[in-house]
Amino acid sequence: MGVRSVGVFKAIANDTSANKSMYVFIPVKSLNRIDEINRELMKNEKFRSAGKEYLNVLYNAPAYSRMETIILKAFALSPVMKFPKLASPKNQRVYELRSYESAGEVIFRNKVHMFNEGGEMDIFTRLNFHPVFYGEVIAGSKMPNLMYMTTFENRADRDAHWAVFGSDPDWKHLSSLPEYKNNVSHIDVTFLCPADYSDF
Repeated sequence: MGVRSVGVFKAIANDTSANKSMYVFIPVKSLNRIDEINRELMKNEKFRSAGKEYLNVLYNAPAYSRMETIILKAFALSPVMKFPKLASPKNQRVYELRSYESAGEVIFRNKVHMFNEGGEMDIFTRLNFHPVFYGEVIAGSKMPNLMYMTTFENRADRDAHWAVFGSDPDWKHLSSLPEYKNNVSHIDVTFLCPADYSDF
């Protein structure tokens, strides 16, 4: 259906989220495409046949607890997703999904500015965090907030990168600026591993 680079991820057991979930990342160019994909899938005989067990569950044997759709709008200075350049086997990789909530809309815009014009994304790129995407949530259960995903060869590589980030002079300067103080009220960190059939 013209959709490339679909990511499918499973939560690693020691993440900080209360609910253990499967995550599917689908990049689209317009909001209309989301509805079109859903309608086209349900008309597709191959999809309906292959997914018969999942699609036709009984009322007392559901396939999942709940499903949530989160719509993200890419940041202005990072409008396109990027494939991570990792060498490790998929089952060793750590994909880190972060959600940053803010106390209000103006404060949230300040945090988005910090990532874009403020240069926070530049620091992640320079330190080889292999970011996949950065986006502001325009529809979801925890708003206002932004989400982004960084990737690592394994957990040790992830921990080493964050240690360097925390002591980086540019980050220390940026995070000390008074105009960016207190612009995040809550952070959720979810560690993910790509499924074998994930495109990245």
